[in-house]
Amino acid sequence: MKKPNVIMINSDHQALHQWTFYENKPYRPFFEQFVEEGAEFTHACCAAPVCGPSRRTLLTGLYPHAHKQYHNETNPPYSDEVYLDSLAEAGYRNYYFGKWHAGPGCALDHHCEGLSPEEYGNPYVTKEYKDYLKKRNLPAAAHRIERVFFWADKSQQAYQKGSPDEVPRNGELFKLQDPRHCCEAAYGITVTPKETLEFFFLSELACEKLEELSADGEEAPFSLRVDFWGPHQPYFPTQEYYDLYKDVSYPPYASFSSGLDGKPEVYFTEKNVPIGKDNRIVIPNALDWKAYEEMLKCCAAQITMIDEAVGRILDKVKELGMEENTIIIWTADHGDGLACHGGHFDKGSYLSQEVLRVPLGIKWKGTIEAGMKIDAPVCTVDVPVTIMDAAGLTYKNSVHGESLIPICQGKRKPEYAVSETYGLGYGEYVKARAVTDENYKLIATLGQTYELYDLKADPYELKNRYDDPDYRAVQAEMTKKLKEWQRETGDNIPFFH
Repeated sequence: MKKPNVIMINSDHQALHQWTFYENKPYRPFFEQFVEEGAEFTHACCAAPVCGPSRRTLLTGLYPHAHKQYHNETNPPYSDEVYLDSLAEAGYRNYYFGKWHAGPGCALDHHCEGLSPEEYGNPYVTKEYKDYLKKRNLPAAAHRIERVFFWADKSQQAYQKGSPDEVPRNGELFKLQDPRHCCEAAYGITVTPKETLEFFFLSELACEKLEELSADGEEAPFSLRVDFWGPHQPYFPTQEYYDLYKDVSYPPYASFSSGLDGKPEVYFTEKNVPIGKDNRIVIPNALDWKAYEEMLKCCAAQITMIDEAVGRILDKVKELGMEENTIIIWTADHGDGLACHGGHFDKGSYLSQEVLRVPLGIKWKGTIEAGMKIDAPVCTVDVPVTIMDAAGLTYKNSVHGESLIPICQGKRKPEYAVSETYGLGYGEYVKARAVTDENYKLIATLGQTYELYDLKADPYELKNRYDDPDYRAVQAEMTKKLKEWQRETGDNIPFFH
């Protein structure tokens, strides 16, 4: 039997947890249809809430403590097996479009064709983007900035190296080919057609490649991976998508005004002005809720845009009759702390549900039953192992992830999932691990307060139960699980010595 084609869709920095508590959730019709035709993992978490470590995990099936991409500032050379290389060795034709940000090099160094700028990259300065605009008679993408919340400093990743420190101001029209950095904590409206944005640019590249593959008659299987830069901040939907949410009311998020009682020091770290001063979060928050509400609206609109862009790819797969022998995985590298725990803008060094939970769906017609909702805790470390399993391959080196396919087939049910962080980098270094099961969550941060949450009774993680006598048995059980995971993965951080 011919090996299946593999399609992986990966968005960046996608908020999920927050939206479960709001009636007016982001419209995701294509994702909802996708999981109706396949399986949805409702309790999926990322391996790490930081781009570089998480994205390298999605390639290697290893946690950061093993692949050594601890945060965005560490970029060790690749020494572990990357599933893209293994697929190519097995006869797959690999195509990759989008963001890399997973250590040195890019996807083109791992037997892929397509578009893959090195490091973080900026799609708007590539030749491919310029050709795309010319072919479709489109202007270069531009935003009208409504608000920028802080000025970038030299620690902030600019779209291009060597960009000046000056950043755009409120009310300015900002072109995405501008070498300046717009700042991540910003929002506004894209004033050019939606097709000028990287979401639809990458989607179009992927659809064109699918058409080529359908027409060439080649028997060899292919893998196609699309890694969007969005919905990562800053949030700049077009007017038509913003209008879907402009009249929606989002009440203050439950942990927005939290005083962070019982939290470790990592929750107090915040470099972004004005909500941070001297690298500590300002409590109570320096901004009123209205500013966050506007960000939520723009964030929701951007999630909807990503959904449509992915939908175009999924529709193309159906149109070309490729569904019968193609496994499709749709997920994100990590979540987004937007408005949580004192009003953080971004992900952080903490391991809250907001930064850990990610969407995850798998569709494989004829192999995975349609309409499955799987509540068992899983982790994105399992995704590349699942791809290898679908292709009939195994990693040559030992890995930490396990295939999700047996879970979909009722052959395995994981008891817990683990995430880890070493902080964001930029002079900050943290060692923390979170173990989550269906009911509870234990977070161990070396040298700081440990956390234990009853996720059923306290889904916002407002009450730390670690020292609560009523939860001693739970604490012991969750500690046992984390120690077990440490032994199995070779993680030697001395949390419990």
